[in-house]
This record gives sequence, structure tokens and C-alpha cells, in this order.
Amino acid sequence: RDLGIGSVMFHISTADPARLDRCLPLIRAVSSIGRLTLHYRDEKEVSGEGMDVTVAIGKSGREEIACCVRRMAEDGVDPESVDEDLLESYLTFNYEPDLVIKTGGDHLTDFLIWQSVYSELFFLDVNWALLRKVDFLRALRDFQSRARRFGR
Repeated sequence: RDLGIGSVMFHISTADPARLDRCLPLIRAVSSIGRLTLHYRDEKEVSGEGMDVTVAIGKSGREEIACCVRRMAEDGVDPESVDEDLLESYLTFNYEPDLVIKTGGDHLTDFLIWQSVYSELFFLDVNWALLRKVDFLRALRDFQSRARRFGR
């Protein structure tokens, strides 16, 4: 909030889902400072007020797109009528982030694979749990100095 940012999204993935269950109370504590939208195990939970904070646990972009296709089929959508706008209307996360900060090295995951196609990427060698305010500010400073190309 101090930086004038209206919304923040976190994606958390792990090979050990049991670890995530232990973190849920800490994640839910975010609702005391913001409006928390928690996506976990095909469920969605919203609580709190203030700045939008979205936490997506274990969500896969490929699975999100496959889910869109299944829901369109269930809704009886004519395949010939499917275009980018229609597919986007079925996405769980229906927005395009300006900046994606990827922690834990310089590899990509498939999270927000559709939505982040024109996003600016910033890679940090820091694990997300060790991310400090100074790391976040460094990413914002870098983003401010970039000339957005939107895929061109």
C-alpha cells in the first residue's frame, strides 16, 4: 500500500502439498491487511478489505486453459465462436499483470501462461519465502526503467 500498488498476486507451488496446509493460517492472516482471494484445491475463498491480494496455490496455467475448454464445452459453446476474448472470459485470473517477479532463479513456470504473454519479467535468485522489501523495490525500480514493447 505504501507504494501505491492496487493489487498483488502470489503463486505458490511445491512438490510437497502437505507443507502448504501448514502455511494456510499464515496466508489467511493477509486478510487482516487486505482483501485476500485464496485459490486452493479448486476452491476460492475471499475475505478482508483493502488492497487486493491474490494467492494461488498450486495453480497451473495449462490446467487453467484446459479447464476453460472443458467449461466452454459444458456450456455448449460452438467451437467456431471461440476467440481470444471468449477464452479470456473463462480464465480464473482474468487480467494481464504488468510485472511478473519470478523468485527462485531464472526459470519460468506455466502459471499465468496466457495472461503474462506481454508482462515484463524480473528474475530473483531469492526463494519467495525470503523475499525482502528491498528485493521488491529493486524489481519495481527495474520495471520503471523499461520501455514496454508488448510483444513487438
